[in-house]
Amino acid sequence: MELRIIEALRRLNRGVALLVGAGLLICAAFVLTDILMRRFGTSLGGTEEIAGYAMALATAWGMAFTLLELGHVRIDLLRSRVQSFGRALFDVFSMIVMSGVIVTIAIKAWPVLERSIKNGSTANTPLETPLVWVHAPWFAGWVWFALMSCVVTLCALSLVVRGRYDETETVAGAFAEQEMLQ
Repeated sequence: MELRIIEALRRLNRGVALLVGAGLLICAAFVLTDILMRRFGTSLGGTEEIAGYAMALATAWGMAFTLLELGHVRIDLLRSRVQSFGRALFDVFSMIVMSGVIVTIAIKAWPVLERSIKNGSTANTPLETPLVWVHAPWFAGWVWFALMSCVVTLCALSLVVRGRYDETETVAGAFAEQEMLQ
């Protein structure tokens, strides 16, 4: 069951990653258009601001995809020296720590969005972008990452409790560079 949950989440997050990638491509096209327009003495303006917003959103939403694809960097010096049970314990421990950090970030991100909503905040730029337009999807991305991290942690913990140590690695493992090259 745990592996089916993880596979469903991987498929879902691949879709999210495609949407985020499309957004980054649109942003890149916008910046490129602005650069070309500058050659003719005009500009769209605000490309730096919009590109910054795009990067913040891509980071927040891309973290869950990276987690489920086992792409987060982890120092596995000790983990690589133990058998499957030890690796599974390291994996679960790292997921518990990551979940705690990400849940904390998501909780701390809420006041940023709340202030934007309450104050009707706008960017202090010529675009005067309503910050709720940026903060709401940014906050949602961190909440999504926190949710994915907690689900992965629970699945990994369930696998360890049930003695399925090798399967834990496919859910929450860290693949060494040598393993990736083979």
